[in-house]
Amino acid sequence: MADAPAKTARAEWGTRFGFLMAMIGAMVGAGNIWRFPYVMGENGGGAFVLAFLVLLFLLAVPGLMAEVALGRYTQKGVIGAFRDVLGRGGLVGLGVIVLLVNIALMSYYSPLIGWTLYYAVHSLLFTFTATGFEAESFMNAFFANPALMIGLHTVIMGSIAAILILGIRRGVERLVVYAVPALVIALIVMTIRGLTLPGASEGIAFAFEIEWSYLAASDTWIAALGQALFSTGLGWGIALTVGSYLREYDDVPLGGGVFTALGESSIGILAALAIFPVVFAVGVEPDAGAGLAFVSLVQVFPEIPLGGLVAILFFLGFFLATFTSGLLITEVSVTTVSEETRLDRTQTVLAVCGGIWLLGVPSAYSADILDFLDFVFGNWGLPLATLAIIGVIGWVLGPKRLRLLAVNRNAGIYVGKWWDPVIKYVIPAVMLFIMGYFAWENFREPEMIAGMLVIVLFPIIGYAIMSVVEGRGDKPDTADVTGGDD
Repeated sequence: MADAPAKTARAEWGTRFGFLMAMIGAMVGAGNIWRFPYVMGENGGGAFVLAFLVLLFLLAVPGLMAEVALGRYTQKGVIGAFRDVLGRGGLVGLGVIVLLVNIALMSYYSPLIGWTLYYAVHSLLFTFTATGFEAESFMNAFFANPALMIGLHTVIMGSIAAILILGIRRGVERLVVYAVPALVIALIVMTIRGLTLPGASEGIAFAFEIEWSYLAASDTWIAALGQALFSTGLGWGIALTVGSYLREYDDVPLGGGVFTALGESSIGILAALAIFPVVFAVGVEPDAGAGLAFVSLVQVFPEIPLGGLVAILFFLGFFLATFTSGLLITEVSVTTVSEETRLDRTQTVLAVCGGIWLLGVPSAYSADILDFLDFVFGNWGLPLATLAIIGVIGWVLGPKRLRLLAVNRNAGIYVGKWWDPVIKYVIPAVMLFIMGYFAWENFREPEMIAGMLVIVLFPIIGYAIMSVVEGRGDKPDTADVTGGDD
């Protein structure tokens, strides 16, 4: 293992609140506002929530602590962090795996943000409550207009680039400290409105009553496991990057772990409370699947008093959630590329956002391509990236070393020895299980073949790139590479 990393000049979060809002803004996105309610609807409501919370605090919270702590310990992006732990050489390519998965993820996430922007704009125009409006026809017409979807994808990546150029404090932090509270307020107001509707109590009962038979079903736990990992962004490099900008006295266990998990899970549950009372009030089925937000819920707005205002609250909140998470996902690549090249921050942002835009055009052109990439990278790419980060911490750096040097330093709560085996054994085993499970479930399907290619090719590509770069000693001096703030 390499010696302890040398610290360099680097931007920092201006306030602890800014760091916390960045963590929550990064984790709260489509996984919470869109995916959580419909997966909850398909898996027994309250039973799913219970399983989700158990797995969230058993696995995701310790993992988030580890990832944030690695960023704080090294004060580097994903490749630099791996170099500090592994020393120079091809194995630093493990960091390239995380970078490649992150870029691939953002390439299809940006078009999805475009969907939420489109619906948010139409909510402001009161389209959904207009006479004769048909939700399914509206969605089908949208997806049948690739030029429009590519245009929205372009707007999203251009907006993200404009904010990231401003830097960590003046760009990212300045946005998230307003956007995240605005999202919470919108969901609270929508929840209050939903609770006043006749029949809303059935939605509350669905969300909180536990049908114990669901807890005996493996499908419930598999769905809850996927939600706990997907919604927190564990292994995406986001927590590592956000943690690398921590100030010396900021807290990791509370801020980077417990508070973030409580915040993102609370927003997911709040989204469910905002949606289910409304859909139950007008008799829409809660297990409507992925179309719950874009079709089923849209059909509800004309049926309820002040439905146009409720639509505005929901879709503006939805857009804010996806946009802030997209912003932080892109920052992972910006931080890493800026450290590994001789580009300044503006050049890096333009190069990264331009590359993501180009890679995202197919997903913007076709929702089927987006769904395919989401399935491949959600079930194989992200677990592989998580395995790389947590594996290096658990088996090279050592969880005890990181716990003593970074996790418990200035910590509000003390993390004990129980944390070490979770990082070293449990989380890697779970990642291997996820990849194996979905390979088995999709045996001989194109998705499985694509997933296997990700698992095989990404490590080879990463090792090859870093073997050449590290061997030539091309890594630039990063002493003046920061998050772009003065």
